[in-house]
Amino acid sequence: MTFFSIVVRGLLRRPVRTALTLVGISLGIAAVVALVGLSEGFEKSWQTGLKVRGTDIVVSNMGGAMVPKPFSPLIRDRVAKIPQVAETCMLMVELMSVEEAEMIMVSAREWGGFTWDNLEILSGRLPNDATEQAAVLGQTAAEVLKKKVGDTLQIEATELTVVGIVNGGALVEDGSIILALPVLQTIMSSEDKINVIDVRAVPGLTEEQLDDLSKRITDAIPEIRAVSVAHHFNNSQGFKMIRAMSWGTSLLAVLVGVLGVMNTMLMTVFERKQEICVLLAIGWKRGRIVRMVLLESAILGFAGGVCGILLGVIGVKAMQSTPALRGLLEADVGAPLLLTALLISVLVGVLSGLYPAWRSSRLNPAAALNG
Repeated sequence: MTFFSIVVRGLLRRPVRTALTLVGISLGIAAVVALVGLSEGFEKSWQTGLKVRGTDIVVSNMGGAMVPKPFSPLIRDRVAKIPQVAETCMLMVELMSVEEAEMIMVSAREWGGFTWDNLEILSGRLPNDATEQAAVLGQTAAEVLKKKVGDTLQIEATELTVVGIVNGGALVEDGSIILALPVLQTIMSSEDKINVIDVRAVPGLTEEQLDDLSKRITDAIPEIRAVSVAHHFNNSQGFKMIRAMSWGTSLLAVLVGVLGVMNTMLMTVFERKQEICVLLAIGWKRGRIVRMVLLESAILGFAGGVCGILLGVIGVKAMQSTPALRGLLEADVGAPLLLTALLISVLVGVLSGLYPAWRSSRLNPAAALNG
């Protein structure tokens, strides 16, 4: 009988208990994959949306909220005067409930601004002017709202006509209702407010130069904050909070798995006390006993990690397809996250097995065999 076969036999000795332990680890790792994948995907989709619009710098007042706080449109003129700013476009962005969609992005854009340029018309047209009571839907938003060109769309108490369906080139664009800025300002009774200014810098600036330009904008206008697209989410308190909550909730679930593995390994040591003592009596070193227990717990962690990754990916797909989240979230479940989750699960197994391994190596062969 080989060393590895002894390890496997130890895990299969109590299959129900081993299976329940795997379930505990799997749920924790599934939480890591699902929650962290969704939060990272949310950031990535927003960043992609900004890039396809040709935005280099975002001017807003994010604070700790998901949606920027409103400020005066007069700030745009001050931003436009700063050297190396090529174009600016005012926006009002809101997350709101619209008809059957519990939460959907409403993006109102300055008429004639560059943020309209990336919209590829799939059917219909764009609004004729800044005052037309019309809306354009991203292709995903059209599916969620079950709308086609010519249908009416009610936002708050105002009915708009859907005049076009577009491909925005990014999930956040495709999942948005897009209006001319004055239309949403009137609906929200905020004619003198915006909450975002997209800035396009002069061509050829490096990331360092964009960061420098962002700093000059912020220094010149203290009531807002300018951040380059590359650093936009790292500097947002709202997104930092989402990231922290995702990891915090996931690690709490992983902690349950740690306790489960430790309990299983301790019970295994107690039940196999005589077997371990026999192994010590026939010449096994105490270090080999430690390695045996640690390998058992590491295998538990690895198997739980694999199952948890599969469960997490399935859960993410299910969540993305729900009407409440469709068009808002696109999980980033890539190789780095999956490898991190698997590493965490193996580490959980090894750490959980340290105390049981130490206990097993302290057994006295003579005393245990006599008792």
